Amino acid sequence: MRKSFGAKPWLYPMPVLILGTYAEDGTPNAMNAAWGGISEEAEISVCISEDHKTTENLLQSGAFTVSVATAATVAAADYVGIVSGTKEKDKIKKCGWTAVPSESVNAPLFAELPFALECRVKSYDRESCRLVGEIVNVSAEESVLTDGRIDVKKLDPIVYEPVSHTYLRLGEAVGRAFSDGKKIG
Repeated sequence: MRKSFGAKPWLYPMPVLILGTYAEDGTPNAMNAAWGGISEEAEISVCISEDHKTTENLLQSGAFTVSVATAATVAAADYVGIVSGTKEKDKIKKCGWTAVPSESVNAPLFAELPFALECRVKSYDRESCRLVGEIVNVSAEESVLTDGRIDVKKLDPIVYEPVSHTYLRLGEAVGRAFSDGKKIG
């Protein structure tokens, strides 16, 4: 028997996305966002409310980066989600991250986050809080590559568990996409 929970913002797994932007004065900023995902071939959609410093920054600059938080960065990733860039100008320095300019868009990459999408703002709907970004580049540090491809075990990304407010590591592989289903009839 199933238990009904009503309408909740729950989905498994929820990625821990770190959005990076520059303020008008060039100060790097980052925030943690769990409500997002790929919405087209070269497009990402993220729910981000209008009152965030990050929203102000990306609307002003027209660009942002989306990094995946890792097990090694869990405390800093949580910090950028609970501390506002409006109140703490040195937020990036305090969490120990190093901002590096993206070569593709006017937004920072963070040296401690080895995988990122570099995006241009495609649209932002203030009513629904839906940010849509055009992915113009995907970049990854050599340290998370195996044979030139992203290795999820080396990346060691975390996901957010919304019921218990917990960050979790991804588990072991259990099958092959576009292959295992062929075994059925």
